[in-house]
Amino acid sequence: MADRTELFSNRELSWLDFARRVLELAEDRDAPLLERVKFAGIMGMIYDEFAMKRIGGLRHQVEHKHRHTSADGLSPEEELRLSRDELNRQTQILRRLVSEELRPGLHAAGVPIMDYALLDDAQKASADAYYRESVEPILTPLSVDIGHPFPFISNLSLNLAATQGTPGQRWRFVRVKVPPNRPRWVPVVGGAYVPLEQVMAGNLHRLLPDGGGWDYHFFRVTRGAKDDPWDRLPGDEAHPVLGPGSLIGMVSAELTARRFAGVVRLQVSESMPEEQRAWLAGQLHTDPADVIAIDGLLATADLLQFQPQGLAELRDRPHVPVTHPRLVGLESDDTEAFFREIRAGDLLLHHPYHNFDTSVLRFLECAARDPQVLAIKLTIYRTSKASPIVRALTDAAQRGKQVAVLVEITARFDEAPNIAWGETLERAGAHVVYGMERIKTHVKLGMVVREENGQLRRYVHFATGNYHAGTARLYEDLGVLSCEPTLGAGVAAVFNELTAAVPGPDYGPLLVGPHNLRQRFVELIRREADHAGAGRAAGIRAKMNQLQDKQIIRELYLASQAGVPMTLNVRGLCCLRAQVPGLSETIQVFSTLGRFLEHGRIYRFENGGQPEYYIGSADWMRRNLDSRMETIVPVTDAQVKSQLEHILDVYDADNASAWDMQPDGRYLRRRPAAGAERRAAQEVFIREAEAAGAE
Repeated sequence: MADRTELFSNRELSWLDFARRVLELAEDRDAPLLERVKFAGIMGMIYDEFAMKRIGGLRHQVEHKHRHTSADGLSPEEELRLSRDELNRQTQILRRLVSEELRPGLHAAGVPIMDYALLDDAQKASADAYYRESVEPILTPLSVDIGHPFPFISNLSLNLAATQGTPGQRWRFVRVKVPPNRPRWVPVVGGAYVPLEQVMAGNLHRLLPDGGGWDYHFFRVTRGAKDDPWDRLPGDEAHPVLGPGSLIGMVSAELTARRFAGVVRLQVSESMPEEQRAWLAGQLHTDPADVIAIDGLLATADLLQFQPQGLAELRDRPHVPVTHPRLVGLESDDTEAFFREIRAGDLLLHHPYHNFDTSVLRFLECAARDPQVLAIKLTIYRTSKASPIVRALTDAAQRGKQVAVLVEITARFDEAPNIAWGETLERAGAHVVYGMERIKTHVKLGMVVREENGQLRRYVHFATGNYHAGTARLYEDLGVLSCEPTLGAGVAAVFNELTAAVPGPDYGPLLVGPHNLRQRFVELIRREADHAGAGRAAGIRAKMNQLQDKQIIRELYLASQAGVPMTLNVRGLCCLRAQVPGLSETIQVFSTLGRFLEHGRIYRFENGGQPEYYIGSADWMRRNLDSRMETIVPVTDAQVKSQLEHILDVYDADNASAWDMQPDGRYLRRRPAAGAERRAAQEVFIREAEAAGAE
C-alpha cells in the first residue's frame, strides 16, 4: 500500500483534537463545578506542554530549513501555522470559559476568584497585609535602561511589567516576577480569593514609590523544548553518539539549553498597548505571530492549585482505591504470605481502582524485608517526590540484597529528579544504570529473585505505568504480578540487556523494542488477516495512548480490507482514519476520557478463536517501536485473560465518556439514549472495585 497522504491524519492536529475533547470536560455543565475548574487547569498545562514540545519542535524544523513533509503531506511551515492557529483558537475558548462560566459559577458558590479592584475595604486590607508580610520581601524589581540589560525571563513564569511613557520616548520598564513559591490564589476575608499578580499590582506604589503613576500589565513566556534526541532513529544525522559516562553530562547540558531556549509563545494582557507588545517581543526575539493577547487570567494551569476547603457538593465523589481482593487480610509483616498468593495464580492490578500501595509498593517492601529474597531489579522512568519506591529499594540494598535499578534520566521534564534518585540509590549500595546509549528506556518492569527450598524463583511485575505512587492514584494503568517461569526468564533477559548493554539472544515470549516488537506486532496483525481470509474467527481489540506509526496503520488498513473487525480505544492522537469506505470500513476508533488519565495498554488478537492478550509499555508510535526500549508481555493466566476481556467490554459499552471517530476525522461524544442507564467506564470500574472490596 503506497504512502498516500490522504491515508493519514496529521499528528499535531490529531493531538490538538484530543486536547479539544479534554476541553469538553471543562465545558460540561453537568459536571461538578470544581471538577470543571480542575480540567480548565489541566487544559492550561496541556497547552503549555504542546507549545513547548510541539510548537517548539516545529519552529526548530522551520529555522533549520527541514524539507521533509508529514505523513499527510504538510511542510513544517504548514504544520506550524495550522497548529499555532488551532492552539490559539482553543486557548481563547478556554479563556472565555474561565471568564464567562467558571468564575461566575465560583462567585455564585461563595468562593469567587475576584479582581483586586473589586475587593471591598476589608478584603483589600487582608490582601495588602499578606503582600507586605509574605510577598514584598522576596520580590526583585528589575529595570531596563542603559545600565540594566533586559533580564532573562524564565520559562512559564508569570511577570508584571511596570511602565512609564512609551517605548523610545522617555520609556521606563521594570519587570517583577510573580514568585512561584507563593500561592497564586490569595485568600481574603469572606471566603474569596484574588490572583497574586493583581495583589502585587495593587501594591506597586510600595515597591516602586517614585511618584508619577506606573502603568502595569502582565506577560508570560513559553520557551521551546526541542525534539528529544532519543525520539530520533539510529542513523539520523543528529542522533546522539555518546562515550562512556557521558550520559549524565549530556542530560545536564540539555537541561541548561532548555532553560535558555528560544521563546515560542508570548502571552500578554489584552490591555497592553501595541507599542509595548512589539517592544517586548523584540526584546525576547519573538515572532509577532507568537504574541497572544489574553483578556483575562494568564497561566490558567494554576487553576489546578485552586483547592478551597470543603464544598464536597462541587466535587466528584471521593475515590478511595481498594486493596486487591486476594491481598486483603494478609498480615503486613508476613512476607511469605504475599509471595504465596502470587504462586497461587497471577494477579491483575487495575489502578487506580486497586490500591498501588497495598499491591506494587507492598511487593517491593516485602521483597526488601524478606530474608529469602536475594535480588531486586526495577526500572524507574518517573517516580514521586519522597518516593516510597526508592525508600524500599534503599532499604533492600542496606539489608545486603542485590539491587539493580535502571533510572531513565532522559525522561522528559523529569531528568533532574531522576539523577538525584539515582545518586540516592547509589549511596545506599544499589547498582544504578542511567539509561542506555542511543535509545530511551520506557520499560515498566520489576523482578524479585527469591530462594525457596534450595531453588531460585523469579517473581515479576510487568505493567503499563510508572513506579509512581502519586500518578497511580490519578492514572488508569494495568499491571500483573506473576511467577510464571517463562515470563520470568524473559524479564531477566531484558534486565541483563539494560545493565550490560548487550542484546539478549532470546527474550522468550516477550515482545521487546526495538528488537522484535515491530516485527511481532506486524506478524500478529497479518495473522488476523490470514484467519479472516480462511473464514476463521478474527479480530483485533486494542487500548493505547497514541497511534501514529505508518507501517502499523498500513497493516491495519490491509487487515480491514481482508475483513478483520477492529475496535481501537486510542486516548490521544490517532493518525489512522477509521470507517473510510474501501480503506478501513471494519475499524472503529474511539477515545475514552474521564477523571483519571487513561494510560493502560491492552492488545487482544482473536487468533482463530484462541485469543491472545498482551499488556505493556508501548503504544503504536514509531518512537516506541524503533527508538525506545519497550516490553509488551503476553498474559498467560486464564483468570487474568478473562478480566482483561471484561475491561475491554466495559470500555466498548461506554455511552457517556467515549468519543467516536468519524470518517472525516472528527470525534463525536457518545450520549446515553433516552431512558438508558449511564455507563461511563471509569464509574463502572469504581463501582465494581468497591463492590469487590466490600465482599
